[in-house]
Amino acid sequence: MILFTIATLLPVPLLGLGAGFGGIWAILALMAMTGLTFTLDELVKHVTPPTPESEFPAANALSVTLALIHFPLLAWIVWGLAGDHLTVTAKVLLFLAAGMYFGQVGNSNAHELIHRGSRVLHRLGQWIYISLLFGHHTSAHMLVHHRFVATKDDPNSARMGESYYRYALRAWGGSFVQGYRAEAARLARVNQPAWRNPYAVYIGGGLMFCLLALLAGGISALIAYVLLAFYSQAQLLLSDYVQHYGLSRVIRDGKPEPVGHRHSWNSPHWFSSGLMLNAPRHSDHHAHPARAYPSLELPQDGPMLPRSLPAMATLALFPAQWRRVMDRRASKWAG
Repeated sequence: MILFTIATLLPVPLLGLGAGFGGIWAILALMAMTGLTFTLDELVKHVTPPTPESEFPAANALSVTLALIHFPLLAWIVWGLAGDHLTVTAKVLLFLAAGMYFGQVGNSNAHELIHRGSRVLHRLGQWIYISLLFGHHTSAHMLVHHRFVATKDDPNSARMGESYYRYALRAWGGSFVQGYRAEAARLARVNQPAWRNPYAVYIGGGLMFCLLALLAGGISALIAYVLLAFYSQAQLLLSDYVQHYGLSRVIRDGKPEPVGHRHSWNSPHWFSSGLMLNAPRHSDHHAHPARAYPSLELPQDGPMLPRSLPAMATLALFPAQWRRVMDRRASKWAG
């Protein structure tokens, strides 16, 4: 748990100081999310072994700590971006660093929490997503993505040859609609009224956060908040794009084959795995969705990314270069 704690909490004071003072602190915050992570991944060849279930209370404690930090940190960052005490350069650096943190750490932690059996922890993860104006991902991920991953019915599974930009538009809208339909179908099965659909909370909660930003800091704070939320969403969509690009399940007798290790891309890089709570061990997560992040294993029979997940997400921003690296690799795993 030491690695997860250091990797996820190290950027927090740098972001806080960056929002308050800019300058070197904003630079260090961005370097912690980019250069430091990439360098440690590349220079130190280490694979963190799975931890025993006895450490799960510590894992939950870290997730709750990160969640409780998330909300005041988000407000503090928005204040820094909307205020007039930082230079334009400092604001750009802070925006990039904070968007990466909320997108890579905040989203990974929310993802972990919505998979926990505790209703309290699930709701905590849900509200992290709502604060990033992405509440519907709670339903879409649980009810759609895990069921239909690596098929055409999953909006969050990237197809061979599909650019990230085309994918992002399809995935955002598709997950919103399919998540709503899945929740409506679930309510109908248990004979619950339509107004119980959690989409009311997702949308209402997002509007509430927007109103709070507007009341606290005016239109500049609202704009900063919405842009930061969208940038954080882009980080999550990048992760999904990379982790499922070009992989598909074979359809037999009209049904997709069971989900296996071959249906997700993985990464063995230790520091970025710590930063993202083992999200790069994606095959094992899909095989065991309820398994807590410290115990996720790195499959030896699954697709491996040539570089760390954050590095490959950066490459995905350049479609031609991305396809040159990934298409031939994905073709080897074609069903």
